[in-house]
Amino acid sequence: MAQPLPSFDLYDADAPASPVVLSVPHAGRDYPLTMRAALRVPPATLVALEDRHADTLALGARGDEAMIVQRRARAWIDLNRSEQERDPAIDTGVSLKSLPAATAKLRGGLGLIPRRTASTGDIWRRKLDGEEVTARIVRDYRPYHAALRGLLAAARERFGVAVLLDVHSMPSLGAGQARLVIGDRFGRAAPSRMIARIEAEATAAGVPVALNVPYAGGHIIDTHADPARHIFAVQLEFDRALYLDGALDRPGDGLIATTALLRRIITAVADEALPGPAAIAAE
Repeated sequence: MAQPLPSFDLYDADAPASPVVLSVPHAGRDYPLTMRAALRVPPATLVALEDRHADTLALGARGDEAMIVQRRARAWIDLNRSEQERDPAIDTGVSLKSLPAATAKLRGGLGLIPRRTASTGDIWRRKLDGEEVTARIVRDYRPYHAALRGLLAAARERFGVAVLLDVHSMPSLGAGQARLVIGDRFGRAAPSRMIARIEAEATAAGVPVALNVPYAGGHIIDTHADPARHIFAVQLEFDRALYLDGALDRPGDGLIATTALLRRIITAVADEALPGPAAIAAE
């Protein structure tokens, strides 16, 4: 039997030319027919869950870096959650007794399979069969993480160090607030001088920046960062209004400047990484 095609796209996966690896897990706009049939809301209302066109931003900024981009919508399965964050309110394959302590995201309806959005409330017309959720994990979730792990391993093998930049977007935080939030799991996922280089690039571009608040990085950063082995990871949350149009739907006039900023961040991170693991380990 033919194996199903992967639900993600890979770029320059064979021979890494940079220690930097880009990941875009939440920009998918593919809503499978089986999913549409189970929804109680129109798929268009789930755009709020997307990191809308973060893939367009990252692809524009990418040079020869390896990159992985998820095509499936985040509402189908959230790659930035643990497999343990299955929601018993919509998933018949788990129960409250079988779950570890529920995370705040899971309690809020944003577990491995999102249950609701703030604007629409519950998004599913029925509970999902446990085998159905498991199939999504096997076919979409695990292959993405395995491919990302492989990209990082290849970069580390060639350069002695690898750096994951996990590209996301966020709603505007309000006037005078950060428009780029850097997440390094409170210093656990990347060296401080690498973070300082990212902050410096944002500041030079006139983009207010914050560190770890309100986004410190999620499961992808936690899972794939391994500083002891010189594999570092940083989550980047760009304000969607920086690069989308006024309706926050399509790429807008700010895309060129935001793409240029991300390109400079990638270059700065690679510059910090390339002196070698010894320099970073001495941090």
